[in-house]
Amino acid sequence: MLNNVFVFDIETVPDVDAARRLWDLKDLSDENVAKVMAAKRQQETDGGTDFLRHHLHRIVAISAVFRHDEKLAVWSLGEEDASEAELVRRFFEGIERYSPTLVSWNGGGFDLPVLHYRALLHGISAPRYWDVGSDDPAFRYNNYLGRFHWRHIDLMDVLSGYQARAVAKLDEIATLLGFPGKMGMSGKDVWPSYLAGELPAIRAYCETDVLNTYLVYLSFERMRGHLLDKQYHAEIARVRHMLQEANKPHLNEFLDAWPDDATTAAQP
Repeated sequence: MLNNVFVFDIETVPDVDAARRLWDLKDLSDENVAKVMAAKRQQETDGGTDFLRHHLHRIVAISAVFRHDEKLAVWSLGEEDASEAELVRRFFEGIERYSPTLVSWNGGGFDLPVLHYRALLHGISAPRYWDVGSDDPAFRYNNYLGRFHWRHIDLMDVLSGYQARAVAKLDEIATLLGFPGKMGMSGKDVWPSYLAGELPAIRAYCETDVLNTYLVYLSFERMRGHLLDKQYHAEIARVRHMLQEANKPHLNEFLDAWPDDATTAAQP
């Protein structure tokens, strides 16, 4: 069941160029434009939130765990200096080539809608992703767009029973299961880090987030009977081996925060 799985996560910053076009803010710095955007959003929500609408986010990192045949890898798409268009293009090209099972945490509520708007903006074609059976009949009842289909598994949505009042944070679920959880920063830190030129740290953070998502996904696959206990522990060992082989500082830190016996800590 794990021979073609693509777990993904994105990190975004305010699309200050879009705000300049929409509201004629050309004389303001990026930082000040972002403050205007946040203030306008708070005004829209009567002070409820300053979290921007989906179409006003710009993607600065897309990270993935890809399990294909017997290979497993974690990485961030594109080079550090790659444009947003290149990142988005690579994401959809992967779907065109492999037609993987997509897995996310809140991907249906955030990541994919943002990717839709950015692909639209950059003129990126993604026919396989948008197919609902006109090109491939197999996609008629199981496609990437159907909320209750299985080509995209939004773990937050599925595990909550599709009930907004029951959703949980990835960090908390991962930690409860004995995995490292959030490391180094959180979503609110991405914009200040980006302004400070710390894109490598953002990409590293995104990679650890997607690792947590993959590990929760393995637990989900065991829960729904797609992995036996022996298979589950073999997959956990595969993840550890991959991280050890990669030998990168943020991945080593992830390993250090993940004791060998952690995956059985929550079991009776």
